[in-house]
Amino acid sequence: MPKIVDHDVRRKELGEAAWRIIRREGLDAVTVRNVAKEAGVSLGALRHYFTSQSDLLAFSMRMISDRVKERIANVKLSGDIRADCETLIEELLPMDADRRNESEIWLAFTGRRLVDPKLAELNAQVYDELYSLFLKLVRAIVRYREAVAGAPCGLDAELEARRLNALVDGLVVHAVSRPDVMTPGMIRSIVRRHLDGLLPEAEEGE
Repeated sequence: MPKIVDHDVRRKELGEAAWRIIRREGLDAVTVRNVAKEAGVSLGALRHYFTSQSDLLAFSMRMISDRVKERIANVKLSGDIRADCETLIEELLPMDADRRNESEIWLAFTGRRLVDPKLAELNAQVYDELYSLFLKLVRAIVRYREAVAGAPCGLDAELEARRLNALVDGLVVHAVSRPDVMTPGMIRSIVRRHLDGLLPEAEEGE
């Protein structure tokens, strides 16, 4: 009986093989041939799933985004807006080895977007998805503050979402560049200080 191959699983295995090469040798080493060797499959088998290096890189990049979105979707919210914001934001940051690996790989892909239109398009799409998440968080903060105060809070939700987006992006870059300085503890302190400005009522009530 012929062996039944789960094609989705095989694609993920190939994407993970590309990740390992990126972390070990850099993105330039992610060739179709090298990935096939890393995954233990023939070149012909790999080309069955990806017809070009660009297709393989785009799939591998999207896998990172999908993993993050899956984690966020599985977060169990407590109903405490301050704690929930911290939890959701930290899912995007290199707070442990797995998330640090994701951040390193993502930054490698981000640099490649300048010469690969598929990666540029995907990078823009993920950027917009993240902004939408930050905007939802800030709008929830606005609703909370206005409910507590019984009056408009004066926050510009779109501007604050952009500011939070920039903060998270910066923390990722710093944590990957200088993990000895930008430790998980330091990251958490910076995020909390930022939220102090957005949620003063929650801070005072603790």
